[in-house]
Amino acid sequence: MPITAEFEYVKPKDMDEALHVFSLYREKARALAGGTDLVVHLKEGLARPDVVVDIKALPELAGLSLKGDTLRLGALVTFSDLIESPVIKSKFPLLLEAALTVASTGVRNRATLAGNICSAVPSADSAPALAVYDAEVLVRSIRGERRVPMAEWFTGPKKTALAPDELVTAVELRLPEKKHAGCYMKLSRYEGEDLAQGGVAALVFADNTYRVAVCALGPKPVRCSATEAVLNGAKLGDKALAKAKEAILREVSPISDIRSSKEYRLHMTQVMLGRALETAVARLFGKGPKYGSENIA
Repeated sequence: MPITAEFEYVKPKDMDEALHVFSLYREKARALAGGTDLVVHLKEGLARPDVVVDIKALPELAGLSLKGDTLRLGALVTFSDLIESPVIKSKFPLLLEAALTVASTGVRNRATLAGNICSAVPSADSAPALAVYDAEVLVRSIRGERRVPMAEWFTGPKKTALAPDELVTAVELRLPEKKHAGCYMKLSRYEGEDLAQGGVAALVFADNTYRVAVCALGPKPVRCSATEAVLNGAKLGDKALAKAKEAILREVSPISDIRSSKEYRLHMTQVMLGRALETAVARLFGKGPKYGSENIA
């Protein structure tokens, strides 16, 4: 399907020029990085910008680095970059696990982590992992730079806290000081390229504290604070799991659509939560499956 929409194409030579274009066009400007969402939306008429701003050549947006305990993921970092990074494999394997579930190899070679959270679809696979790591989104405009916590980033289906004149420059995560392990469990109709029917990320710490986040189980990805509160301070066992499974149903609000019914999603939310927590605990003690090997529910 060809792109029939008319728009200006701008490839800024530096960040100042890029931010100037966004300040002028605001809602009528769209950033082009991986293009896996934008190009489809242009072809289908879902996006009708006045200008497309190609940000792929801006050096400030490139690169993945760990300085001290802070991981910085530039806005141009792709899911394949995450999968291939020794830093991600050794320090943030939960991100690796989530990245491996995103679409296909071809899409992962182009799609960026920043683009995934900017699209803000309820099923964004990267969102639960970023949420349990307490990630922050760095955004810039000609007015300056600000940080948006992941807890405040998604404001609704396909909506974010990004202002019309702002551009995401990076996502930052801090490596937890305490010993921990995680798991991302994705519910799909089949192995391979598919949007999540549901997703649950769990991060478990050696002091019996827990972090849980979900996607595709409501209008936006969210942290499940009530579920965490039920679990915190308890060793994971049948009693704690039962309470957590009961609590999480009060924090999700799935719908019925072409991929799944509401009732099935509610049932599988509890199944995924249990599997994610049990796998994370096993990994905490040096057992359990390798990251990315058994994360399809």
